[in-house]
Parts: sequence; C-alpha cells; structure tokens
Amino acid sequence: MIYSKMWLVVKPSVGIPVFIAAVAIASFSVHLALTLNTTWVKNFLNGGAKVAVAAPADAAVKK
Repeated sequence: MIYSKMWLVVKPSVGIPVFIAAVAIASFSVHLALTLNTTWVKNFLNGGAKVAVAAPADAAVKK
C-alpha cells in the first residue's frame, strides 16, 4: 500500500469513515448541481414527454 504510514498518524476507525463521508458528500453535491443547473435532467427524472424523432422527407432512401 502506498500510504501505509498514514495510518500511523490517522486511526483507521476515524480515517475510513471520514473518507467515505467525503466521497458521499462530493457525489451528492455533483448530483445536486446537475439537477439544479440543467433542464433535461429534471425532465428525465420526472418522466418527461417522449418525443418521437422522424426523419425528414428529403432524407428518404432513393432507388
């Protein structure tokens, strides 16, 4: 392990929960920022209306 000497300074019973809490808080803040700052995420999570995309008539395959 690269940082094995770190556990001589920080007890694993303190360091591991702090690390897991930091990852959880960072993940939550990223997801919150995506939800608040974009329009498509809200529509996706709320099950927004599905729009069928049709090809334009000019793009039809010609024989």
